[in-house]
This record gives sequence, C-alpha cells and structure tokens, in this order.
Amino acid sequence: MRELPGRPGTWGGLCLRLGQAALAAASIGVMASAAGFAGYTAFCYLIASMGLQALWSLGLACLDVYALKVKRDLNNAVLVSLFVVGDWVTAILSFAASCSAGGVIVLFEKDISFCRRYYQLPCWRFQLATAFAFLSWSLSATSALIMFWQLASF
Repeated sequence: MRELPGRPGTWGGLCLRLGQAALAAASIGVMASAAGFAGYTAFCYLIASMGLQALWSLGLACLDVYALKVKRDLNNAVLVSLFVVGDWVTAILSFAASCSAGGVIVLFEKDISFCRRYYQLPCWRFQLATAFAFLSWSLSATSALIMFWQLASF
C-alpha cells in the first residue's frame, strides 16, 4: 500500500503539485486581468483561495524535488499527517471558492443576464478563471485522497 502513485517524494507527487500550482496560478492570472473582479466577494475569495493553493503546492513541490534529488523517502507518519491536514484544508477551501465563483457566474449569465446587459464586463474571463480553479481543485482533491490513503497505511 505504500507505493501509491502521487505520494510525496515521487515523480507522480511532483507532477500533481506542479499541476495544482500551475492551474491555481492560471486562475489567479485570468481573474486578476479581468476588470471589475474586485467588486464581487466570490471572485476575491477565489483569488485568495487559489493563492493559498499555489503557495502550498509550490512548497510541497520543492520538497518533492529535494526528496527526489537526495533520494530521500518521505514516508514518515508525522510528515504525511501534516500533508493530509494541509491538503484537505486547501482542497476544501478551493472547492468552496470555485463553487461560489461558479454560482455568481451562473447568476450573471443565466439568471439575470447581467453579462448581456453590461458587455464591458469580462464574463468569459470570470468563467475561465473558475474553470481553472475547478481543475486545480480536482488535482488537489486527488492529492488529498492519496495522502489520506498513505496515512491509513501506516
């Protein structure tokens, strides 16, 4: 059970972390380039959540690079339990932020036709940033499940 793909200190774990960080950074970049996003709390929450996700993922990616470079095993129960807590917290925050931003987008697009009335509002950027956030969350949730299974195997 210890040979899970995506566990810390492996190439799979590094790819998961880099994917999370890249998608979170893409979400931040697209949302930050959209004019007027700061007027909506859900979009600001998305930026904050994706910032935390990017920092957490980059930090663990650096740890994975170090472990791969020195060929060190990161299967320590204390270390894995720290990864579990951090992954679950960031995954839940990312999911909540993605859902809230998605709800605002559905409201703007479908319910009140806000995007058709105010064509200067970059709704497509809001949608793209939210899609990147959901993709980042999917990798984060995958990583959180792997870490939980890794901890359960101790």
